[in-house]
Amino acid sequence: MKRHNLNSPKLVELKKQRRKIFASKIFLCLVVFCSVFAIFAYISRLPVLNIKEIEVDDSKQADVAIMRSIVEKEIADNYVWFFPKSNVFFYPKNSIKNALMNEFKSIKEAHISIDGKRTLKISLAERVASYTWCGKMPSALRMDNEKLPCYFLDDTGFIFNKAPYFSGEVYFKFYGSTDSNTDNPLGSYFLKDNFRKFILLKQTLENLGLKPVALYKEDSGDAKVFLSGRTQPTEPEIIFKSDADFQKIAENLETALNTEPLKSNLKNKYSSLLYIDLRIGNKVYYKFR
Repeated sequence: MKRHNLNSPKLVELKKQRRKIFASKIFLCLVVFCSVFAIFAYISRLPVLNIKEIEVDDSKQADVAIMRSIVEKEIADNYVWFFPKSNVFFYPKNSIKNALMNEFKSIKEAHISIDGKRTLKISLAERVASYTWCGKMPSALRMDNEKLPCYFLDDTGFIFNKAPYFSGEVYFKFYGSTDSNTDNPLGSYFLKDNFRKFILLKQTLENLGLKPVALYKEDSGDAKVFLSGRTQPTEPEIIFKSDADFQKIAENLETALNTEPLKSNLKNKYSSLLYIDLRIGNKVYYKFR
């Protein structure tokens, strides 16, 4: 039986034709792809499909002009060199949101949308100042006695803006290391995991008739609540362990406040109170001048 010659002129010619057909199909697909790509790129740049204006809600804490310039920068570029980021269908919504929130820590949430007039609208939900954080330790305990600037905290312990100077006890103050422990506290939390617990303790003290004005969380683990000093420059302190059972602390303190002689001493010579120490079990130690 005769074998077919795999290198015969007829088979070689057939292989060439198949390669040519395959190459033609590839070329045709590339032409179609490039044409479609070019058409979409052209359409995506039509003015009617691109953002015309940027509208930002008035902000109490952020500079609207700077916010608008940030948005303009985010939509000024292109995707893969051809498709503008200003297109109303695929503008970088998340990038704009992240850029604004990174620049302005006071923004809690940013809602971004496009209206029928091709206007990019940004509405803001801003953080509300509930407390202040005034450094790693009170100025009275610092070697240089320098008064450092304070920063606003919201109700979650997030530090978001520098606070102006306030005289008196306008905001409850926190002292201690932030979670990031950096020189710039903006954008970090103070006691993020336990912040709510400290706030509940503050409210409990107020319910007991005391007037807490500040809290200092030491790196050693101890914590101090400073009470309103009234006439003296140094406030009375309530000292406790920051990892203790706060409910138990409150119960021990309430019992002590309703027991003589502390009950009468607080009423008659509060201004001379130095501290109440709750660090040792169920015992309550206190000292007056």
